Amino acid sequence: MSNSDLEDEFDFDGELPPTVDRAAIDRMRTIAHVFDDFMRIPFTDMRVGLDPILGAIPVVGDVISAGLSLYIVLEAARLGVSFTTLLRMIANVSIDIVGGSVPVVGGIIDAIWKANKRNVELVLEDLANDPLDDDFDGETEVVEIEIE
Repeated sequence: MSNSDLEDEFDFDGELPPTVDRAAIDRMRTIAHVFDDFMRIPFTDMRVGLDPILGAIPVVGDVISAGLSLYIVLEAARLGVSFTTLLRMIANVSIDIVGGSVPVVGGIIDAIWKANKRNVELVLEDLANDPLDDDFDGETEVVEIEIE
């Protein structure tokens, strides 16, 4: 899996460090694809996954969907994403669960919200942004302290 594959599938244009567990990224990517973008709706450009289909099964479908969505969050925590990113991911899953459980419109919300895809994008952005490199321009700075 190359970064160009990630750029094609997600809203991501960063560079992942070589230390990132690519197999974990691939597992998260697969779940996001199957649950959010598995098939194209005929005569449209819209794609849906199993999430809205599972949501049609009362309780059980929502539990299965939530469990796999939370797997992405757990995998992200294992990869070391920031606490803020984890909170945003949990918020995305919560919106998906609550919105998806609303009778009749829940399937539409599941088809549009795509929490898993959003969460993989959050993980990729977080992992690509190394906080240690943000302000480093390669030059050494000298700090002078004057004591009187």
